[in-house]
Amino acid sequence: MRLIRMLLLPALALTAVSAHADPASVASLTNLLDKSKTLTARFSQLTLDAGGTQLQETAGEMAVQRPGLFYWHTEGKAEQTIVSDGQKVTLWDPDLEQATIKKLDPRLNQTPALLLSGDVSKINDSFEITSKQTSNVIEFTLKPKSKDTLFDSLHLSFGNGVINNMRLIDSVGQRTDILFTGVKANVPVPASTFKFDIPKGADVIQE
Repeated sequence: MRLIRMLLLPALALTAVSAHADPASVASLTNLLDKSKTLTARFSQLTLDAGGTQLQETAGEMAVQRPGLFYWHTEGKAEQTIVSDGQKVTLWDPDLEQATIKKLDPRLNQTPALLLSGDVSKINDSFEITSKQTSNVIEFTLKPKSKDTLFDSLHLSFGNGVINNMRLIDSVGQRTDILFTGVKANVPVPASTFKFDIPKGADVIQE
């Protein structure tokens, strides 16, 4: 269950920047996110507690496709797979031989993963957005407008129009940094990527 929280509610400390609230920031972020109808990448993920103590470090591969489809596979000892078909999210834990299924929350401020795969046309309704650009890198900071959310702020960084990393910090100060490498945008992704067949005999939990 740990991984699904980090994917849907990842958390990471934000660097203090001198940013400005500007409708151009909203337009720029919306354009950068929306132009990638599909994304595939490798990722590395580091989670720290509020005191800076490392809690977990993982790596794996991901794929997303609009609208609302995503695949996230973590390798190694903490192996888990998360798949969204646009309606529900399935978390598969092979160690426990357990599948957890929950309805996909379409709200961007509740499901940050949808920033990469969902409808971002109304992103300004959910977040206060600021930006800072240096050379060919542009950084966005998103703060939820609603208090009914499990994270305090979200940070996205793009280099040459391609996403580099995602960062969030939650209400208790837990931090997670997800670094993307080998990013490919708008390449065909097999439909089977976003479908998960639960192995026979597995425990199934519906939430």
